[in-house]
Amino acid sequence: MLRDLQETDVNAICEINQEALGYSFSPEDTASQLTKLSQDSHHFLLGYEDVASHALLGYIHAEVYESLYSKAGFNILGLAVSPQAQGQGIGKSLLQGLEEEAKRRGYEFIRLNSADHRLGAHAFYEKVGYTCDKVQKRFIRIF
Repeated sequence: MLRDLQETDVNAICEINQEALGYSFSPEDTASQLTKLSQDSHHFLLGYEDVASHALLGYIHAEVYESLYSKAGFNILGLAVSPQAQGQGIGKSLLQGLEEEAKRRGYEFIRLNSADHRLGAHAFYEKVGYTCDKVQKRFIRIF
């Protein structure tokens, strides 16, 4: 079942991030970010909860993408499903929930970036109707 992410999801989010994405981020920092982003209308956070156990099995996080060269849309910052729950339609449900919100807001598109080595994710996105329209490098400066 789709639902908003909640404060009580922090540990599950940390576990999903570690297992599915390889990201290690403390529960304290995750809680702080979840609180901040949940209150920001430019961010959209949606979770998928198992109906029987009420466990969080996955989530999607998108932000409003606006520029001087395009109409508004969503940029997916994270889509993750617990590895034990993958293949059950959870990722597809999360994307459909985001697509419904994008249409409700009158947005023109949903976009995302996916690392070169995430071949399974690429196959999934293509299977659910997304196309790769660009290959690029990411540059970062860490302070």
